[in-house]
Amino acid sequence: MTSRAGLGRLSLNQRTTASWSLPEAIKGCVDAGLGAIGIWREQLAEVGLDEARRLVADSGLRVSSLCRGGFFTTADPAEAANAEAMNREAIEEAAALNAATVVLVPGGLPPGDRDLVAARDRAARAIERLVPYAHERGVNLGIEPMNPIYAADRGVISTLAQALDIAERFDAADVGVVVDTFHVWWEPGVGDQLQRAGPRIVSYQICDWITPLPADTLLARGMMGDGHIDFPAFTQSVARAGYRGDIEVEIFNAELWAAPPAEVVDTMAERYLELVQPYLAE
Repeated sequence: MTSRAGLGRLSLNQRTTASWSLPEAIKGCVDAGLGAIGIWREQLAEVGLDEARRLVADSGLRVSSLCRGGFFTTADPAEAANAEAMNREAIEEAAALNAATVVLVPGGLPPGDRDLVAARDRAARAIERLVPYAHERGVNLGIEPMNPIYAADRGVISTLAQALDIAERFDAADVGVVVDTFHVWWEPGVGDQLQRAGPRIVSYQICDWITPLPADTLLARGMMGDGHIDFPAFTQSVARAGYRGDIEVEIFNAELWAAPPAEVVDTMAERYLELVQPYLAE
């Protein structure tokens, strides 16, 4: 079992231990000595917002993020209205949980649509419509750029630079960016973009890029140290940008999901202490 010293900024994103319910994940975080948890709305709905608030308050954990909002790219007015209503609900939940940010996944191309520029524009305009609602509730919206392999089906915003182009239209207290190593480690000039982001970095999510990629690329994330990402160098760049928040481990991986969750958390903590924690600015 990993020593609990040095884990105060480490957060477990619930997808890393997908078999755990929210109460189980909260207990797992507390038992492991972590400081925070990233909550998914599906597991939140299973217990209800009031019970979730109680569980989080009793645990002493911070909520590093609420996953997820977004999916803005539809051109259908009714679908766009439904997406806006869903995002407003996510904002309300984030406010109740005092979450650091609502993670916004932009969404992919609608069926039969090949106009990537227009889809990105719809995403930007949808975020603009949400900003006043989020501002009134003190909630930050975190735009998550996604690796280009997901541009068609999940994330038309592919680079940190593109996410910042949108975020910079608004106050940093209202709209920031989610820096996920899996999605942006490859980006040319990413160090410069991290410095550009500065206080707009509202979440630092970590996992590794592993090869060969599985058939289902959604499950292509690996445990830190099992792939190709230089976590010490990347983390130093994030720290130099001024980020002092939680570091959230989010891994979609079928083998890890099949393993005992507590063992996954222990390995996660060990890798964090080896590859990430020493390179953070406190």
